[in-house]
Amino acid sequence: MTLTETLINSIDKQGMQKLLRGFYRQIEEGVEISKLFPKLYSANQFTSIVLSGLGGSAIGGDLVRSYIADEIKVPFLINRNYKLPKFVNSNTLVIISSYSGNTEETIASYKEAKKRKAKILCITSGGEVANFANKQKDPAILIPGGLPPRAALGYSFFPLLFALGKMGFINVKKKDVAETISLLKLNSSIYGNIASKENIALQLASMLKNSLPIIFSSSDKFDVVNLRWRGQINENAKMMAYGNVFPELNHNEIVGWESIPQIMQQSSIFILRDEEDNSRIQSRMDITQNILHPFAGNVTEVFSEGSSLLARIFSLIHLGDWVSFYLAMMHKVDPTPVTKIDYLKTELSKIQ
Repeated sequence: MTLTETLINSIDKQGMQKLLRGFYRQIEEGVEISKLFPKLYSANQFTSIVLSGLGGSAIGGDLVRSYIADEIKVPFLINRNYKLPKFVNSNTLVIISSYSGNTEETIASYKEAKKRKAKILCITSGGEVANFANKQKDPAILIPGGLPPRAALGYSFFPLLFALGKMGFINVKKKDVAETISLLKLNSSIYGNIASKENIALQLASMLKNSLPIIFSSSDKFDVVNLRWRGQINENAKMMAYGNVFPELNHNEIVGWESIPQIMQQSSIFILRDEEDNSRIQSRMDITQNILHPFAGNVTEVFSEGSSLLARIFSLIHLGDWVSFYLAMMHKVDPTPVTKIDYLKTELSKIQ
C-alpha cells in the first residue's frame, strides 16, 4: 500500500501525526512548566521514591527512573498497582502520576500513601487527583490536558526530571535537554515526510506490517524505551508486540525459538542499540543475532542518535512512536482511539 497525505488524513482523524510532529515543542513547554513549580520538598527528607501510575502516565516516570539510575542515591520504584509497597512510610516521596487525574489504581495508591503519612507530589492535568491534592494541600504539577496520555510524554517526563533536580536528588543537564529538543525537531521533519528516502520510521514500519514485532534492548538504560515501543505499537497500531532485555533473554528466550518455526518466521526482531551499551551486552547482541537469524523472519538493528544519553533515549522513543503511527496507517486504523481500554473502564465503573 502506498501512503499519501490524503490517505493519512482520512485515517488519522484525531491528529496523532500532528502531535508527533510537534513533540519537540511539548518538551519545550515541559521545561517552561518546570519554572512554575509549587514549593517542593528537599531530597534529604527521603530514603525512597515511589511513582504510582499506569500506562502513559507511568512511562514518563519509568523513563526518568531508568535515565537517572546511575546518579540518584535513593531507591526509585515504579508502582503499577492499587497498593503501595510495604516499605512506604513518612520517609518516602510518593509521586502520583495520572494524566487524566482519574486513574482508579493511582487514586487508590494516593489514598494509601496519605494513610502511610508519605510525602506526596502529584503530576496531573486535573480530575480527582488535582481536586484531592488541592484539599490535602499536596504540591501538584499541573500539565496541559486533552491529549491521549501516551502522547503527553514530554509533559510527564521533563517536569518530573526538573522537579527531582529542584529537590536536590539529581543535577539536570540543561545542555542535554537542549540537544534533545534540537535532535527531535530535525528528526520530526524527516519522519513526517513520507517522500523522504531518509524516513527510517516508514521503512521500519513497512518491515513490521505483516509480522509480529519482538523488541530487544539492553536492560540498564533502554529497558523502558523497549517497553515504550511495545506499548505504542499496541495502542497506536492495534497490534501485538513483545520484547525482552539483555542479558536475561540469553538465559532462557533464545532456546524457545526452535519448536514452532512457522510462527517464528512471521516475527520481526528489532534490536535497539546504543553506543554505550555494556561491552559484554554488545557482544551478546551480536551473537544472539547469529543464533536467531535462521528462525525469525528478519532481524534488524536500530541505533540511537545523539551525543548525550538523554538525546539518545528520546531519539529511539521518537522513532518508535513514528513507527507505530505508520503501522496504524498501513493497517488503516486511527491510532488515537483505544476502544477496548475505554470499554474496560466503563465496565469497571459499574462494579462497586
